[in-house]
Parts: sequence; C-alpha cells; structure tokens
Amino acid sequence: MTNHYYNNNLDTKSEERTLEFQLLTERLKFITDNGVFSKKTIDYGTRVLVKGCTMESWYKNVLDIGCGYGPIGISLAKEFSDIHFDLIDINLRAINLARRNAKLNNLKNISIFESNIFKMINTSYDCILTNPPIRAGKRVVHQILEESIDYLNNKGSIYIIIQKKQGAASAMDKLNQIYGNCEIICRDKGYYLLKSVKK
Repeated sequence: MTNHYYNNNLDTKSEERTLEFQLLTERLKFITDNGVFSKKTIDYGTRVLVKGCTMESWYKNVLDIGCGYGPIGISLAKEFSDIHFDLIDINLRAINLARRNAKLNNLKNISIFESNIFKMINTSYDCILTNPPIRAGKRVVHQILEESIDYLNNKGSIYIIIQKKQGAASAMDKLNQIYGNCEIICRDKGYYLLKSVKK
C-alpha cells in the first residue's frame, strides 16, 4: 500500500529533519519527517496563506484543517497569543510532529488532535484555515468547504489556499454556492488565497 500524507499510516520509514523558518515576526523551528506534506521546506502556498490571512481582533479561536507538522497554526499562534488555535489532521505522524513543534516553539494557546476533517470537532470557530490535501482529490477539498459553514460562528471567515491549476476556479464556485460570497485576497505565483464570510 502506498503511504500518503493525507492518510494515517505510520509505516513510512522515519527520517526526521529540522527546519528553521520565519513566516511572520518570529523565527521558528519545525521538525519534519517522511510521510508528511512538504517535509523539506515550508511550501509556498502555506507562506501565502500565513502572510495573507487576517486575524481579526475579536477572534477567540481558529481551526487549522490538515495542519501537517504545524507551520500554519504554529506560526499564527506564536504571533497572536490571545487567540486559541486548534490544529487537526488525519495523519498521525503529522499530529505527533505538530505537538512536538508546538512545544519546541513554547506555545500554550494551541491544541492538536487527530480528526478526519470535522469528524472530531464539537465546537465552532471564528476562523477556519486550510491548505487542503489536493492529492486526496476534489471530493475531499469540496467536503471541507461544504462542511465548514456548520463550524463557523456568524461573521466568521474561512481561508483556503489553492493553485489555479489545482482547482481555484472550482473552489471559488463552491464557496460562492455555500457562503454567497468569495473574495480573492491575493494571487501569488499561481496560488489563490480565497476568503468567504458566514453572514
């Protein structure tokens, strides 16, 4: 069986490495490994999402779906200590790494747990962020978008980063269908950062 970053198989041989990156004002360390998304560097889409999303002053909690080893949620949690961040992924190795990375970067305002999309979620959020698992297929990406509205508070926002060639237009159509609105926050090297607001 082939091991992918979007399943929970732990059988892939471990070869850990440590990355150092500064996405916002803090330089952070991330332990990565085989079997997780973008193990050799922080992928460009993640960088665009972290730098382009807005954490409103009234936000109390944020959900990072498909967190991997944690670069999105950890970078933002370090920057916005008054907001609590929940990070979820189906990949157990990624979850274990994200927990270690949260400790490595001395974060207290963060919770990390296994969940297949929203399956283990029992609360609602002011903001949802996702760099979705494109290789898992369009159906999974659209499921994230379709179900997200049920887990957002009123006036809450969802941000998704997606490449034009990997379905940005389709994601925009889906967000407009679900939320009645979709804004292109930025375009950068083929990546589209999309935002919808629950009204």
